[in-house]
Amino acid sequence: MAAALGIGIDVEEPVGNMIIDIGGGTTGITVIALAGIVCDQSIRIAGDEFTADIMEALRRYHSLLIGERTAEQIKIQIGAALKDLDNPPDDIPVNGRDLVTGIPKQIMVSYQEIAEALDKSIFKIEEAILKALETTPPELAGDIYRRGLYLTGGGALLRGLDKRLSQKIKLPVHIADDPLKSVVRGTGIALKNYDRYPFVMR
Repeated sequence: MAAALGIGIDVEEPVGNMIIDIGGGTTGITVIALAGIVCDQSIRIAGDEFTADIMEALRRYHSLLIGERTAEQIKIQIGAALKDLDNPPDDIPVNGRDLVTGIPKQIMVSYQEIAEALDKSIFKIEEAILKALETTPPELAGDIYRRGLYLTGGGALLRGLDKRLSQKIKLPVHIADDPLKSVVRGTGIALKNYDRYPFVMR
């Protein structure tokens, strides 16, 4: 609800909106209408899982051991949900420890490798969105069909994610402006206007 407020949606109108908030530990998929949550799904696949996927992929395919911080940096610099991007980022050097020799080494990593590493986790998010759409009341499903889905949270910054979800779900997908701060901004609006939005703070 706070994320919806933060991206400028009028949560009180009698129209269905689907918000997908990809945070650190969980992805929340929520349908909001008339200042209430109509249906709500949460899965434990989000930014932390993406980071773990990258660490595992480099260990498996390059015998390179990297830390969480390095994996997080890779995700930010070249993280992608598609192997074919319109504006692809350049390959980046990654330092880690060679698991065979135990000696530090550097390799070059491409965004396609990262897209491959994240594929299974993103597929699980897609499945959860489809499941949430199946449980959405038909009159609100019509609104979502017209308006599309709204992506917020740090995971929304993954290159090509909106395009991939749109291709899979056959609906428009919009990324919030500054998705990292949507929930914080919405919480601030709710606190400033507590008389109007007490339901957000419950």
